[in-house]
Amino acid sequence: MKCTNKCLALLTALAVCFGATGCSDEAIAFSYNPDYKVSAFRISGDTGFETANAFASGLCVVNGDINTDNSAVDMTDATSAGLFDLNSRTVLYAKNIHERLAPASLTKLMTAVVALKYGNPNDVITVSSNMGNLESGAVVCGLAEGDQLTLNQALHALLIKSANDAAVAIAEHIGGSVEGFSDMMNAKAKELGCTNTHFANPHGLQDENHYTTAHDMALIAQAAYQNETFRIIIGTKMYTIPPTNKHAEETVLRNHHDMLCTYHNANRKYLYPYCVGGKTGYTATANSTLVTYAEKDGMTLICVVMNTQSPNQFIDTVNLFDYAFDNFQVLNVAENDTDYSAETTVDNGNLNNIEPFVELDKDAVIVLPKTAEFSDTSSSVEYNDSDPEIAGSITYTYAGRNVGKADIKTTGVVVEGYAFDNESTEEEEQEAVSTVQVRPIVVVLLIVAVILLGVLLFFLKRFYDNYYIIKHNRAVRRDRKDQKRRIRKKRRRRRRWR
Repeated sequence: MKCTNKCLALLTALAVCFGATGCSDEAIAFSYNPDYKVSAFRISGDTGFETANAFASGLCVVNGDINTDNSAVDMTDATSAGLFDLNSRTVLYAKNIHERLAPASLTKLMTAVVALKYGNPNDVITVSSNMGNLESGAVVCGLAEGDQLTLNQALHALLIKSANDAAVAIAEHIGGSVEGFSDMMNAKAKELGCTNTHFANPHGLQDENHYTTAHDMALIAQAAYQNETFRIIIGTKMYTIPPTNKHAEETVLRNHHDMLCTYHNANRKYLYPYCVGGKTGYTATANSTLVTYAEKDGMTLICVVMNTQSPNQFIDTVNLFDYAFDNFQVLNVAENDTDYSAETTVDNGNLNNIEPFVELDKDAVIVLPKTAEFSDTSSSVEYNDSDPEIAGSITYTYAGRNVGKADIKTTGVVVEGYAFDNESTEEEEQEAVSTVQVRPIVVVLLIVAVILLGVLLFFLKRFYDNYYIIKHNRAVRRDRKDQKRRIRKKRRRRRRWR
């Protein structure tokens, strides 16, 4: 018997179970410092508080700004900024994160995503004559027509030096042309859930049809971080491209991210110990832009800052990172969701072997203020009928904000019927009939048995019909013998008395 009904019953029970868990009527606050408490998930706006109740493909959807107390995070003049937890896909801070802005060289993150998806790091790129079409003053690494280098070397030039000629070379190699590659970038952006993004080129130089948002940029940054080659490159402080067929000298590349190294900042003012890499950007239209990754205490954060004056992009990023690491914690869902674990086993009916046929994703996490506990969250279950490996998902909320999501995965355990279950499917019955093999010896033995049974029944019937006649005849013969004995006995008595 198939397990579909049992799975649905289990998930229904889970929904009831989670629906009973929730927050109290009083909002739970966390403290940035002992003297002042603020809500971690406050959304400002003329209409009051709003809640986000859905996830994009990579991040929680937010309907407005998520602000912190001014004493906690002193933001500068950035038009847009966002702080995102990569693993839980939670938005921790938001300022105009859906406003369309020019990304400048943050574009190169998507260039890397597409290149690593469709290319191999060992691919050899031959540079075309289009390198001279870049605008005056654009950052380049000096590629010449006919130059040959690997895709891996070109990606280092793209992400470390922010070389625009490397971006063009990569685009032509992967997409056949800048236009063709731009179409691939836009297709990938749509796949990731970017709703306010359009790329016109692979480098980010000025184009009125080239724009994105902090939210969409975080989705792209999250996708890029899944690739190990990308993570290695963005964390590299210095890289050397060996001599090529057109260059007799080495090309030394130095990282421009001041939170990672001190190439632009000799006094080490903006160095951040938990920074693992990122991407800088600047054009006259976009101003300074920045994407940065940081890791600490099991938390991986992405910070996006757009349209600000340098060095404010570094100041804002440091402030937001410090704020998050000081006030938030990461909790593993499978280790903390006791309500779920208590309802996930089913008896297969085979030697009392009890195994779970669904389980929570062991890598799923949520992010909560350090003053909150897992039991303070509420959750809702969404069923999934399209993926045989994912039975559904659970979305966790705290203080009205989405704080993480966990998939309910199937384990591969097959839930079968009991050994004496008289129910069977039509398919199983047909299969059983089709597998019966009739042997001649069986037919002969069956016929002989039927004949013997018929003979036996015949004699039994005759015996039953004659039973009372035989019994009567025996009684008559017995009476006659008794009568003869009495007559003989009488005669003997008469002789004696004579």
